[in-house]
Amino acid sequence: MNIAMWSGPRNLSTAMMVSFAQRQDCVVADEPFYAAYLRETGLKHPMYQAIIDHGETDDEVVADFCTGPVPNGKAVFYQKHMTQHMTPQFDREWMRKVVNVFLIRDPVHVIASYNIKRENPKLTDIGVVEQSEIFEQVWQLTGESPLVIDSADILANPERTLRNLCTALDLEFDHRMLKWPRGPRAYDGIWAKHWYGSVWESTGFGPPGTAQPTLPEALQSLANESQYYFNKLKIHALPLLD
Repeated sequence: MNIAMWSGPRNLSTAMMVSFAQRQDCVVADEPFYAAYLRETGLKHPMYQAIIDHGETDDEVVADFCTGPVPNGKAVFYQKHMTQHMTPQFDREWMRKVVNVFLIRDPVHVIASYNIKRENPKLTDIGVVEQSEIFEQVWQLTGESPLVIDSADILANPERTLRNLCTALDLEFDHRMLKWPRGPRAYDGIWAKHWYGSVWESTGFGPPGTAQPTLPEALQSLANESQYYFNKLKIHALPLLD
């Protein structure tokens, strides 16, 4: 099974990748389109040249990798994808060959977290518009509403939410998904030292946030605009079944 997990940055996406990597039947890929995205857009992200030099910059080669045989003889291929990496120039037909899941998060939390690492984010940085567009496109390609999972539900009850996700994916739940060792991992992208500090220090999913972060006034309009796209996907989120 090839699983494409679509999220924007700071959506709990790295923790979810690490969680799936604990499964004995699973291999993971960290943002396989990142180098191709930077090559295509010319954006100067942190470590952009190293990412381009170490990654695959041909989007068609990446798509073949994502839809090909599961590496290392495993049964499950979990792919962590950033929605903004799928530029309009990239062919998206490959998405019909994988199981697409959409990991969403309240934009206020996304923007507050992103602003710490890279100040004054724009709508194109957080990927929420692209997430909504890809969701609609996958629905059209496959004829079925894709799975959606809210990071707030994961933090509120990791085991119950991951059990529900595994059931929806027709996978057996594995308790090892709930815990992991501290530190860097071989499958981390080369950019990990800039972005993954909190996950490297963790041994499992963190506690749920109890209050909304307070955004600078300059970012409030971004949050308001983003909320519309988040709400469009939120209505499709997996229910928290017992």
